[in-house]
Amino acid sequence: MDQATNFVLPHWIYWGWLALMPFVFMWFSNGARVNELIPENNEYEGNKLTRMLDWSSNASGLFVSLWTVNAVCVYFFEVISRYIFDAPTIWAHQSSYLLFGMQYLLAGGFALLHGDHVRVDVVYIKMSRIAQVATDIFTSIFFFIFALALAGSCWRFFFDALDMAEVTEETWQIQIYPVKGMMVLGAILLTLAGLSKLVKDIQLFRKISGGAA
Repeated sequence: MDQATNFVLPHWIYWGWLALMPFVFMWFSNGARVNELIPENNEYEGNKLTRMLDWSSNASGLFVSLWTVNAVCVYFFEVISRYIFDAPTIWAHQSSYLLFGMQYLLAGGFALLHGDHVRVDVVYIKMSRIAQVATDIFTSIFFFIFALALAGSCWRFFFDALDMAEVTEETWQIQIYPVKGMMVLGAILLTLAGLSKLVKDIQLFRKISGGAA
C-alpha cells in the first residue's frame, strides 16, 4: 500500500503540466478575456504600445494565478498520503514552493499594472495630481535601474544553472534552471510593465499641464 501511494512525481510531468494546465483551465472556462482584467482609468489614454504591454502583464498574471490550484491539490494529496497511508512524499512540498517562487517572479508586471506593489506614500498622497505624476516619472529612473539590474543578474544565474545542469539538493533533484529562467522572464515582464506606466505617465503629465490635448 505504501509503495503504491508514495511515488515520485516525474520531472517531465511537473514541468509539462505547469506549461499546459492554465490553458486547459481557460479552455474549460470558455476562455478568459484578458482585456477585461485591464484596469480602466480615464486619466490614462495610452497607445497601441501600452495596450500591448498591459495585455502581456495581464495575461502573465492570469496564467500563473491558475497554478495555485496545483498547490492545493498537491498538499491535499500529501495530507492523504502522509496521515492515512503513512507514506509521506519526497516532492510535494518542494514542487509547491518552486511553483510559488515562480508565481511571485512572474506576477510582478501584473502587480505593477494594478498598483499592488507596496510603497510608502505619506508625502505622495498630499501632493497635487500633477506633482504625483511628475514624481512617478522621476522615480521611474530608479525603477528601471533596479529592473535592468535584476534582469542582468537573473540571466547570469540562469546561464550558470543551465551550464551545470543544476538540480535541487533534496532527493527529488528536479532541474533548477527552468525556475531561474522564470526569474529572467519575470524581470523582463516587470520592465515592460514599467515602460507602459512611464509612457502613460508622460502622456498624463502633458495632458494635465496643458502641453497636449
